[in-house]
Amino acid sequence: MPQDRGSTHWNRLRRAVERRLPMPITHIVPGERRESAEVVARRRKVVAATSIGGATLLGLSLSTEPDSKRFYALSLGTAAAWSFGGMASGPLHRGWIEDHEHRLRRPWITPIATGVGAFGVFYVGALVARRIPFAERAISSILQFAEEGNMPLVLLTTYANGVGEEIFFRGALYAALPPHEAAMASTGVYALATTTTRNPSLVLAATLMGSLFALQRRASGGLQAPLLTHLTWSTLMVRYLPPLFRSRPRP
Repeated sequence: MPQDRGSTHWNRLRRAVERRLPMPITHIVPGERRESAEVVARRRKVVAATSIGGATLLGLSLSTEPDSKRFYALSLGTAAAWSFGGMASGPLHRGWIEDHEHRLRRPWITPIATGVGAFGVFYVGALVARRIPFAERAISSILQFAEEGNMPLVLLTTYANGVGEEIFFRGALYAALPPHEAAMASTGVYALATTTTRNPSLVLAATLMGSLFALQRRASGGLQAPLLTHLTWSTLMVRYLPPLFRSRPRP
């Protein structure tokens, strides 16, 4: 009998936890906002101009010397372009997450955990990529900005660009696109913007993470979930990935 009571208690606890778990990422929180034709038209004009300016600044920033004033200035300028362009396009929304009891709440723990999980996947991928000369060179050329830079300034530019990119790509750009193709199209534009860096590893990362961010945006209806995942993932990337690609002495 004590064993039965323990089993019953465990089952009740498991069911309580399951009820509080969020719905899968394929579940779209109800309550989609409809915007007027005037707002959508304004968004598209601002988005078109910001896309060109932001992508240009991004390419210029990563063509400079690591830890140089020019790099930090251009990186912060890129973040400012994404942020101001996104906010100027129209209203943005934080979004909600829904659990299995259909209660809505702001997304916090789930997106942070998703960012940690995404970093784990990239870390495993990096262990493989550093054994491939072409991949190692491409990744090392990006990570040198974190490896050789001043870490507080590197983190500042990382956070600023993470916020700016989400405001623009999962905020303004996503809202300017037709709902049925917004996730795929916004990811395509996000990846296309990184081609100005001429670095295939960065384009691949933008494609993979952009797909995840877009799914979070579609599911939650706002920016908070992809923003928290982006900041968590990028922080771990700049702190813990560069040591894997440091030059090792050869016999």
